[in-house]
Amino acid sequence: MSLQHKAYGWIGSPVGVSLKDGTGTSGILCSIQGGSIYVIEYLYHTQFATKHYRFEQIQDILPFPQCPKPTLYQTQPLY
Repeated sequence: MSLQHKAYGWIGSPVGVSLKDGTGTSGILCSIQGGSIYVIEYLYHTQFATKHYRFEQIQDILPFPQCPKPTLYQTQPLY
């Protein structure tokens, strides 16, 4: 299955994007248009930016895994 075909299933989901130059990014995959993906990324404070990456730049795109369920421990009262 092509990378582009896989990515369509993750629109609206958090993804990690591995680029061919060895860098990467993460954010929510917003759309796919004209041979590029559009990802909204957190910058700082209250600022977000939508960035685009051409499929030729991308090594892989992976959806975020589900969060593990927390382990609950029984504790004894301290008094």
